[in-house]
Amino acid sequence: MSPSPSPWIRCVALPPPTLKDNTADMDRLLAALKKELGAEAVDVDLDLLKHLPLLLRKTDYRIRCSVFRDRRRWVLTGIDACDAPRPAAGIAVDLGTTRVALQLLDLTSCRVLGEHAFDNPQLGIGPDVLARIHHADSPGGLQELNHLIIGGLNTAVGEICRTTGIEARDICAVSLAGNTAMTHLFLSLEPRWIIREPYIPVVNRPGVLKASDLGIQVSPFARVLVFPNIGSYFGGDLIAGILFSGLHRRKEPALLVDVGTNAEVVLGNQDWLIGCAGAAGPALEGGVTRMGMLAGPGVIDRVAIDPASRRFDIHTIGEMSPIGICGSGVIDLAAQLFLAGMIDIRGKLVPAACGDRLRVVEGLRHLVVVPAEQSATGKALTIHQADLDSLIRSKAAMYTILETVAMTVGLNLDELGAFYVGGTFGCFINPRSAIAIGMLPDLPLERYVPIGNSSLQGAALALTSENAVDEIDRIRDRTTYLELNVNQEFMNRFSAAKFIPHTDVGRFPSVPTS
Repeated sequence: MSPSPSPWIRCVALPPPTLKDNTADMDRLLAALKKELGAEAVDVDLDLLKHLPLLLRKTDYRIRCSVFRDRRRWVLTGIDACDAPRPAAGIAVDLGTTRVALQLLDLTSCRVLGEHAFDNPQLGIGPDVLARIHHADSPGGLQELNHLIIGGLNTAVGEICRTTGIEARDICAVSLAGNTAMTHLFLSLEPRWIIREPYIPVVNRPGVLKASDLGIQVSPFARVLVFPNIGSYFGGDLIAGILFSGLHRRKEPALLVDVGTNAEVVLGNQDWLIGCAGAAGPALEGGVTRMGMLAGPGVIDRVAIDPASRRFDIHTIGEMSPIGICGSGVIDLAAQLFLAGMIDIRGKLVPAACGDRLRVVEGLRHLVVVPAEQSATGKALTIHQADLDSLIRSKAAMYTILETVAMTVGLNLDELGAFYVGGTFGCFINPRSAIAIGMLPDLPLERYVPIGNSSLQGAALALTSENAVDEIDRIRDRTTYLELNVNQEFMNRFSAAKFIPHTDVGRFPSVPTS
């Protein structure tokens, strides 16, 4: 099915002026646009008007108008001939803490023209938002962080334009979704109070802003829709994910989890939404172990262990010699070690079951996952007891976040009609392995729905659907934010979840425990 035409591109035909109708060019255009859009007012930049008189007369008063709006006001972001050879384009941005992804769209047809992704250049300052917020407190720190991300975006826009043949001046709309801290750094807003009780952002609804005011090198008349946030740790990226998943339109309760730097969770249906976020992400992205890394060629993404022979079957992305392991591989590995009896319910290595794969280095037990002769690095890839302990804490945090948000509204996790899993984590994770270690609830596998980069796709929806603009605000206004930092019940449940699969094994009937 072909995409529907974008609501942001309208071709309008104006009655030419006469001696009897000497309405000014701008007034003539705005009258037609207001009728076309059903709008009370349309804003126009003065510099854009300078191009209007000649264009109207060259096109016999038929022009293509690029428009955008926030909750209340429309704005004209570009004008051209209706049959202009160059498309009116838009850029959707997922502003991740670790990775930034862009999608270029033709706003006339809503077709995707290209995609691009790059490592967030702020990684050089710190791997997480906490380190960056502290850096922002230093002299010139906030400006440095802002310049890094704006510069990185402009470079990426230039690259995606080069590969698609689009000119940056043809980009008349940008939508951007990121967590609360990343949004503040993008806007050069003071982030320090986000991490200090009572955890207050500078702004929750940045709204629609001029790209030129932000330093984004696209059309000087372009507007940027910045997705709103709800709390210090519930940002626009999760609102974009809700929008894309359609969770907010379901009758039965469903849950969305997106694992990045944090684990972000929202539960709800068409009547209500409740969300929270917690620090479970880095370990589950692969940061739990010294051989951990983000998914890429040569990275272990799947592990199987024969429970009888305890022979390892390792799969890498691209089927190359292994160089490390990503989050899905770590979860697979832990699940398989437990099911093979090589770790116990506390996540501790069992020497008798590990055999000659077990080594002791400086008093710490290591398990050889890939021998040196099979590794692309020439060194054995191992996981040690401290790695496993960290994974147990991370999986316990994840399950406890899910349990806490569900119990807050009186639901059991097995009542969920669907469980959406976003991000790279969602694309690669094996739900059966995550269930086996007690990280995700023991639901029928068909309820788990991987939805990829839901933040980017939600941002793209804002460029292809006028209704999305209203839905974004409705989602935000209906969502209750649960602050886990001050939730004592969370800590109590967390202690109970630090076993495989859980101290209450009855919650995981599909997991063998003997």
